[in-house]
Amino acid sequence: MVDQHKSASPHARWVRAVHWALAGAVLVLAFSGVMIFMVHPRLYWGLAGNDMTAAWLELPIGPNYRHGGWAPPLHFAPGGHAVISAARTADIFNQNGWARSLHFLAAWLLVGSGLVYAVLALITGHGARNLLPGRDGFAPAVVWADIRAHLGHQAVRPGPPYGVLQRWAYAVVLAAVPVMVCSGLAMSPYVTAGYPWVLDLFGGHQSARSVHFLTFALIALFVVVHLVMVLRTGPLRQLRAMTIGWRET
Repeated sequence: MVDQHKSASPHARWVRAVHWALAGAVLVLAFSGVMIFMVHPRLYWGLAGNDMTAAWLELPIGPNYRHGGWAPPLHFAPGGHAVISAARTADIFNQNGWARSLHFLAAWLLVGSGLVYAVLALITGHGARNLLPGRDGFAPAVVWADIRAHLGHQAVRPGPPYGVLQRWAYAVVLAAVPVMVCSGLAMSPYVTAGYPWVLDLFGGHQSARSVHFLTFALIALFVVVHLVMVLRTGPLRQLRAMTIGWRET
């Protein structure tokens, strides 16, 4: 939270450019990722998982959610035991090849823009100066004051500088993005064939998929809160700050 009596510094041109590149990448990744997830909206831990194993999370989205049940089990011979398999009573929806290609392309935009942002933030000092919480970020009184300000009606001016809660939010996202990218790579057979240790980091393909989903959910929550704060504090003012670098006086 920024004190309402202070002027907000204009965003640097590179910050504005990379911001919109990242915003576009996240939007495309969210759309294509949901399309991919709809094919099998169940999450597992470990090396393998399927409809016959217990999921730790199942979301009611897509045509494959509760697809209608299973057909009667088949027998190899009269009176024999049922085979360890099952047939669905409905066809499997699996038309997501385009979404996977789009997701992969958008991921390169995210990685490229993120690397540019990280390098320039390090060189210019933008990261340490504006994004990381700093010493005040660990002071309970400062954090509580910022929470009360956000819950109240105090105006939030376009940063930088940023408040404590904003800095913590950015720090969490900066930590989550590399985990999301690495877990995505761990789901690629091409990557894991050459670098199997990437998959071992997450304890299996299904664990990597779960971690990928959880980090996406965290970033999606950040985006939602970010947009809510933009709407609450004046969308036109915030939009001007992130496009033409307009500065309040």
